[in-house]
Amino acid sequence: MADKRDYYEVLGVSKGASDSEIKSAFRKAAKSCHPDLHPNDKAAEAQFKELNEAYSVLSDPDKRAKYDQYGHAAFDPTMGGGSPFEGGGFGGFDDILNSFFGGGFGGGYSSRSATRDAPMAGDDLRYNLSLTFEEAAFGVTKELLVPREESCEACGGSGAKAGTSPVRCPTCNGTGQVRTQQNTMFGAFTTSRPCSACNGTGKYIKDPCPQCRGRGRVRKNTRIQLKVPAGINDGQTINMRGEGEAGYKGGPRGNLYVTVSVKPHKLFTRDGCNLLLNLKVPFTTMALGGEITVPTLKEKVRYTIPSGTQNGTTFRLKEQGVPIPNASNQGKGDLLVTVESDIPRRLSDEQRSLLQQYAALSGEATTPSKKKGGIRNIFK
Repeated sequence: MADKRDYYEVLGVSKGASDSEIKSAFRKAAKSCHPDLHPNDKAAEAQFKELNEAYSVLSDPDKRAKYDQYGHAAFDPTMGGGSPFEGGGFGGFDDILNSFFGGGFGGGYSSRSATRDAPMAGDDLRYNLSLTFEEAAFGVTKELLVPREESCEACGGSGAKAGTSPVRCPTCNGTGQVRTQQNTMFGAFTTSRPCSACNGTGKYIKDPCPQCRGRGRVRKNTRIQLKVPAGINDGQTINMRGEGEAGYKGGPRGNLYVTVSVKPHKLFTRDGCNLLLNLKVPFTTMALGGEITVPTLKEKVRYTIPSGTQNGTTFRLKEQGVPIPNASNQGKGDLLVTVESDIPRRLSDEQRSLLQQYAALSGEATTPSKKKGGIRNIFK
């Protein structure tokens, strides 16, 4: 018995561990080495056997008391002990294994078999659509070329050559599942896996359709009309229901999800349904007031600003923005125009003279210079 590891060490718990701690430790460890999850893995099988033995003792109060007093010798037949598995079988293994392996221990573990003839929805598809700023703002109809799986017209989706039908699979006898049984010292494990001969359908095609090669489906490029709503924003996704890939066995089509990317505009940026615009305005107009020309997404409009307008002032042009999506009154956002003074880079002699006169009248000290700007130390 000297080569056996301590049962507490096997489960990774302390000697004072509660029943719930022991049970939890076993559940966690057994998941990682169950033979059905690791077929043909001798190391996993040995580890699982060791875990079972440790749990059968530590989960039983009487056996645990004997083990705590005598160690492994309490169950050594050569020293008068009994098997740790005697008297009560596995001490609740069925409930534990059922909770995370889906089947009974010793009575035959089996995976859930698929419903072979049930209709299944087709796969969803994704499509990236690029729009101009104006297309996103006002809406547009686009034709999409979408590669997708369609039901084969030649065989009606059966996969069998015209005039023939699929037959019962001889490998699984039409069940779609292949069962294998493994006998161990803990009982018989029965596992079910999808039949590889018929891919779990239970049907075998002797004469495949030449059009789809027995798949029952063909890949086609399909043209789809998409009406993009006005006001859609960058990154938004449109769900086109029923425009994904064809379903299986009469199941519904999947959906087509179209994600929109909007190209930036050279003048405008968006803030929800509002448009933002930075506009250069002659400094004389800002000082004296007057009309300015403002570009919008559709046309240019005239707008009057008051005298004494300061740099960075923002004006709101009502309903000159982007249409509000799903709005019952078909409303629009606004255009927010922030004005900046447009200082001329070059002045004529007459313009310079007039500005000097203005500066003198305003009491401003100016030193006209044609030299480049710079910093001069006045304290030298």
